[in-house]
Amino acid sequence: MSPRTKQLDPRGPESTSATIATVERAADVLLLFTESVGPDLGVTEIADALDLSKAAVHRVLASLRSRDLVSLDERTRRYSLGVAAMRLGLTYLDRIDVRRVGRPFLEDLSARTDETATLSVLLGERSRIYVDQVTPDREVIMSVTIGEPYPLHAGASSRSFLAFLPDEEIDDYLDSVPLVALTDSTIVDAAALREDLAEVRRQGWARSQGERMDGAASVAAPVRGHDGRPVAVVSVCGPAERFERELDACRDALLETTASLSHRFGWTP
Repeated sequence: MSPRTKQLDPRGPESTSATIATVERAADVLLLFTESVGPDLGVTEIADALDLSKAAVHRVLASLRSRDLVSLDERTRRYSLGVAAMRLGLTYLDRIDVRRVGRPFLEDLSARTDETATLSVLLGERSRIYVDQVTPDREVIMSVTIGEPYPLHAGASSRSFLAFLPDEEIDDYLDSVPLVALTDSTIVDAAALREDLAEVRRQGWARSQGERMDGAASVAAPVRGHDGRPVAVVSVCGPAERFERELDACRDALLETTASLSHRFGWTP
């Protein structure tokens, strides 16, 4: 058996470094489009933002354009993301499993708060269900029923969904769904619920004190997708008497968690 010889790159390390730099520039250009307020960018804007020469930007854009990652408006001479970039984004979103992605976040959230962390998703247009939960290692805890549907007006998790839906979908829900009380604390007045939903949307989270289950309390916030719609809701819940003392800490940990998850699903505030 003949000895194996190491294959060297005939172009040398300088060429390899140049190739890496080119790839990094291309990545920087693509990411710049995601940070731009408008849908397109000019060569000068890109060059200034990335501290590159216009010639270097032209070369990068030409390469990206050849792969349909960017497109050029011949009239304005401005560039925007191309169809291949869109396919990459849609492929990423299609492969995200919210329960799989959310599980380690729930585990961390429960450990930080020493309370139960839950994950809910929409079920059709009128209800939502719990799909996962992580409970703490303590004597008295709250737990939820996985897979049981709940209306979107009762409880912190439900109202976190409803508040972040488009206005027309909120109107449709309030006009067509009876606001049934699950407990004496459930909000069943449409005007009061509208005010509450506006407050939830403004502050980014909802709280519940026995709205869905007597003796339980929770805070909840949405996980938002790239279009701003809630793809899931995360909550922290516990016995009402104990939870009242922990509310602020649980809310802060919750919002850190949902911000990280929303970023994973493409949401940019």
